[in-house]
Amino acid sequence: MKKLHTILLLLGVGFLAWLIWHIGVRELWRELASLGWGLIPLFFCEGLGEMIHTLGWRRCLSGPHRAQPYMRLFRIRMAGYAINFLTPTAALGGETTRVALLSVYGRTTEAVSGVLIDKACFAFAHLLCVVVGSSIILWRIRLPPPLRLAMLVAGALLAAGIVAFLLLQKHGKLGAILRWLAARNFGGPKLRKAADEVTAVDEAFKIFYRDRPRDLLIALGWHLLGFSIGILQTWLFLALLNLHGSFVVAATGWFLSLWFDLLTFAVPLSLGTLEGSRILMFEAIGYQAIQGMTFGITVRLAQLFWAVFGLLSYAFLASRPAQPAPKPVRESASLR
Repeated sequence: MKKLHTILLLLGVGFLAWLIWHIGVRELWRELASLGWGLIPLFFCEGLGEMIHTLGWRRCLSGPHRAQPYMRLFRIRMAGYAINFLTPTAALGGETTRVALLSVYGRTTEAVSGVLIDKACFAFAHLLCVVVGSSIILWRIRLPPPLRLAMLVAGALLAAGIVAFLLLQKHGKLGAILRWLAARNFGGPKLRKAADEVTAVDEAFKIFYRDRPRDLLIALGWHLLGFSIGILQTWLFLALLNLHGSFVVAATGWFLSLWFDLLTFAVPLSLGTLEGSRILMFEAIGYQAIQGMTFGITVRLAQLFWAVFGLLSYAFLASRPAQPAPKPVRESASLR
């Protein structure tokens, strides 16, 4: 797996370098400079989306974890965001970081279940945006037939994987293989211990999906809203460059970029794929490659800004002693 990540990373670096050379460094700098102070609201949109996603994550947590102050949860989320963005861990390192930082304030089992439930909910919201968006705009934009077919096939496979992940969580079956191996004395005491730990997490999954379907739907709604901030970000970019793009045009481009992001999630740091997909997206909605490349670099700079914030948050959280966990809040209270 590490070799695959290294190969994808190197390919991404090479592709990004080729894109910059093909577009032209001076032209890119000129476009970026024309944004001026407009970069600030574009950067803010990236953070605003994560702030909303944090509200969705909170709905997936249980016990003392859910009762943590919002800003603490936001810092923990952004620490995971930084690890995912800055390291080639295919979005696994960030989730491990979130579990480690959250476990300080409650049981590790509940921390793991809360992070994984949110991961599934986040991915399902992404998938819903792609499905709804593609059903609206796929037949209205110009894409090469082979690319269109590849996107449909890959999207269907990813959709099946996301739905399967949700169903395995709902029925507490993520650890089924480990339990089967442990029951047949494979792996020794270490495997049995791992099976017991995963079984505890599976039980937490079943309790959540059985007792809190409303929280799941609300979390899904927050994540959908968080993703939709991308429409605002795209529209602002078009307005700052005087490209006269309507909200409908911005939404069309945003749906398409989300589709590309879903298909290329395994590429470390999204190197090359983020910029390349924005070029394809802008050309599909009637603009030039240089404007798509500029938008891709702007999004990457915004992500880098918030990744630095996440690293600082990680250092802050790791350096502080654990605080006593607040008492869980009833559903009728402020967490509703």
